[in-house]
Amino acid sequence: MQGRRDRTGSRRACRGLLAAAAAACVLHAQPAAAQAAPQHLRIVGGLAGVNQFTRYEEPFWSRELARVSNGRATAEIVSFDRAGIRGQEMLRLVQLGVVPFGTALLNLSAIDDAELGMPDLAGLNPDMAALRRSIGAFRPHLKKILRERYGSELLALYAYPAQVTFCAKPLASLADLRGRRIRVSSATQSDWVASLGAVPVQTPFAEVVANVRNGNIDCAITGSMSGNAIGLHEVTSHIHTMPVNWGVAAFVANGAAWSALPPELQELLQRELPKLEQAIWVDAESETREGIACNVGAATCTSGRKGRMVQVQPTAADIAKGRDILVQHVLPGWLKRCGQQCAEQWKQTVGAATGLELH
Repeated sequence: MQGRRDRTGSRRACRGLLAAAAAACVLHAQPAAAQAAPQHLRIVGGLAGVNQFTRYEEPFWSRELARVSNGRATAEIVSFDRAGIRGQEMLRLVQLGVVPFGTALLNLSAIDDAELGMPDLAGLNPDMAALRRSIGAFRPHLKKILRERYGSELLALYAYPAQVTFCAKPLASLADLRGRRIRVSSATQSDWVASLGAVPVQTPFAEVVANVRNGNIDCAITGSMSGNAIGLHEVTSHIHTMPVNWGVAAFVANGAAWSALPPELQELLQRELPKLEQAIWVDAESETREGIACNVGAATCTSGRKGRMVQVQPTAADIAKGRDILVQHVLPGWLKRCGQQCAEQWKQTVGAATGLELH
């Protein structure tokens, strides 16, 4: 029943977006004299309830765009999870033109197209500097993928805070996760969890707290501040702070929708979206620290809700184990899903930036 409701909601949202797209096409067909009204864009953003959306995406589109364009352009935005859209559907919906402009979480999109998960594999990027290197190496190739496979334009790349492990029971190291049921949101996280001897459980972000509370999962991998925002610190006791991965999202435009924009609006977005991207990346790094501080109730917590969790810092054995898992399990698992054609792209992009070879 739940699956049917999800699909019904998704279809209903898609019909509304299709109607909006059709209306936009009609407006573009009007005589030049009728086009004096502001351009109005419809945006599907990232996850609701997290700071990337509430502090950055939503204010930019609902208010800042009108300001920087002197009223020549306006927009409205809804998060994909509140629009009834599954994250793994986003790129296909953009390709079809159902979503003219949308934020796609790459690790969710990688469920259907494993190559998209290349720069943010579990264990690959132990800190933000490493993530920036991986993304910088992959970005030109991603732009090509989006154009050639999805008929879409890459306009920005966003990063979420580090994905860390919240647990309802005590732990002292990664070894203590063996046998536990752990929430994951991507195939690469599943590989990571399974290699620890734990059980990966795919769980939507909005359902994480309920699943911890009812005992369906023992732990959850999610953003340090994202978890705090949904109250995960209230149902868990320990937080292992080793970044499993980060969560990268691509803001993309349907090719036809992008081409239909006036050149001056294209230029404005190409000027302003990199500023939005940079602000989100800076915040993701600071929120990683802030999220941990808030979950453990540190005095440095200023923007979240203070919890009383126990911080578990990675041991030397954890760091060595994480590297071993990446090389022996995560990379081979990704390559198996992606296919041998991905090996050369790895070598030319992320592999070249990290020095990691595929075996």
